[in-house]
Amino acid sequence: MPELPKAHPEVTWAQRSSASDAERNYLYVNIKASDVARDAATLKITSTNVTFAGDSKKGVRYEVSLDLYAEIDPDQSKVNHSDREVELVLRKKELKEEFWPRLLKTTQKIHFLKTDFDKWVDEDEQDEVAEDDYANNFGGFEGMGGMGGEGGLGNIDFSKLGAGLEGMGGAVPGAEGAEGESDDEEMPELEEADKAAGESAKSSKIQEVS
Repeated sequence: MPELPKAHPEVTWAQRSSASDAERNYLYVNIKASDVARDAATLKITSTNVTFAGDSKKGVRYEVSLDLYAEIDPDQSKVNHSDREVELVLRKKELKEEFWPRLLKTTQKIHFLKTDFDKWVDEDEQDEVAEDDYANNFGGFEGMGGMGGEGGLGNIDFSKLGAGLEGMGGAVPGAEGAEGESDDEEMPELEEADKAAGESAKSSKIQEVS
């Protein structure tokens, strides 16, 4: 059987942080590997790395290895594998108010890694959305339990990585096998925030006049 062409799935991410509440101290990582069945995928999550590989029904093998900026707690993390994507909620190990400066250990720009602006919240605005976070962003994870819990991982096999993950070429830039993103992918662009602030100020002035 001929070897399938390899491709990196698009990866998006957002985060929350807390110095006191572990439930609000996590990363949201979405691996967009469409048409990859659970039994055709391998996923390994350690305290410092997430590795995924899977054969698409369209004849493409998706592979990605993410060396994380800091440690997570795999046992307190969750996953939901659908036909369109693999959604991960990764619990940060260290309780800390400050955001991670980036998702990955390396500062190298990675073309397939992007900020999930739909789920991103600025560090100083977290308390305003905390109550609705799981209902709005992570509803599909309800009742799944932790990584080691029954049903939490579906048919994803954590006991193996697949030989194809070694020597992934472009999947692991440089000798270190690390992947990262540039600073301009870390936060929503400043001009968007300035624009929103301007619109708010304009609205307030209109109300005062009326």
